[in-house]
Amino acid sequence: MAFSKKTLKDINLKQKTVLLRADFNVLDENGKVTEELRVKETLPTIEYLLQQNCKIVIISHAGRPEGRANPKLSLRIIATRLQKLLNKPVKFLHDCIGEDIKAAIENMKPGQIVLLENLRFHKEEEVNDIYFAKQLADLAEVMVQDGFGVVHRAHASTDAITKYIPAVAGLLLEKEVDTITRALEKPKRPLVAILGGAKVSDKIELLENFIDRADFIVIGGAMANTFLKAMGLEIGKSIYEESAIGAAKKILRQAQQRIDKGNFGFYLPVDALTAKSLAPAEKVVYQAWNQESLLFPGVALTLEGQGKSTAGIDKQLMMLDIGEVSLRHIEEIIASAKTVLWNGPVGYTELPQFSVGSRRTANAIIKSGAMSIIGGGDSGAFIEKEGLGKDFSWVSTGGGAGLELMAGKKLPGVEALLDK
Repeated sequence: MAFSKKTLKDINLKQKTVLLRADFNVLDENGKVTEELRVKETLPTIEYLLQQNCKIVIISHAGRPEGRANPKLSLRIIATRLQKLLNKPVKFLHDCIGEDIKAAIENMKPGQIVLLENLRFHKEEEVNDIYFAKQLADLAEVMVQDGFGVVHRAHASTDAITKYIPAVAGLLLEKEVDTITRALEKPKRPLVAILGGAKVSDKIELLENFIDRADFIVIGGAMANTFLKAMGLEIGKSIYEESAIGAAKKILRQAQQRIDKGNFGFYLPVDALTAKSLAPAEKVVYQAWNQESLLFPGVALTLEGQGKSTAGIDKQLMMLDIGEVSLRHIEEIIASAKTVLWNGPVGYTELPQFSVGSRRTANAIIKSGAMSIIGGGDSGAFIEKEGLGKDFSWVSTGGGAGLELMAGKKLPGVEALLDK
């Protein structure tokens, strides 16, 4: 289904004052830029607006300042980065509302760019306050929504603001929604979904949607621990979600029903790289187990003659990456794929010794030549850190928004835009 909302190309923007909602949430708690993907992917929209000789007023947020000004979460550093990327002056203003801000914008000349201060320095942003939204809307004639990473939230700058100003999609937002939606609705098959990261609870609806749509689901990362725990496996000191055990069992039952119908695989790790702690110099210990010990037999797990017969891992260890046998399973599955959706690393990539699984997964996807979409958040950050972004069909800039779109949900910040 084609993108149904108006985009910046559907309206006349020549010499208009445009409020551009971007997602420049790329600062860590110390105010350092963690990655530039979200900034770089907004450049085509900015460049289009420059071609239209617009006054460009950019708004964004960073971090969770809880409604108070926090110098470490100031967007001033982003203005500097953006200026270098565009090779064009970007003026930074100390706030995002107020008479002095409005006056500064009125004095802009066509083709000039300003970046306003962190929206979340005002508590009204996250509570979708209509008065705050009206103050933002009064700064411009048209709004362009290009912050895919925030459109799953009904905030003042994504939802309420559209009641006071015409709002259309930017080029990045259109591309994000179009790419992910098409991959789910009309995928080239086999469609393989690889899900990692920490929490099952964040991905329950996503998993249920993929059980109906995908040909193979591969689970890795800390979220696999919750499934293995639900299946009766000893997972030692591994991180898992006790509150999500019931949900994991439900997902496994649904997967088993789909497996019984044929042409579907649901894969969990059968071995792991473990350690006693997260200390960088801690010894890495290989552990493997077999499916006979599991409560849900029939889920597609094999050990391929490894000769192990255990009910899990040592109680003093924690699983931090998938093991060699699991990796060979994943590589074999990916090799036959025509479409791959990957959201969340399959190991603790903060340490290089536990990045092997994620790196080999990435390389297998690249080698397969499949249509490949990398979810935002940690998996996107890992791909960028490895310098592999250009080797994938699409690396999403949205974590939560991408998850909700893949789960089949409507996104408030998209729904609020003008219809075509």
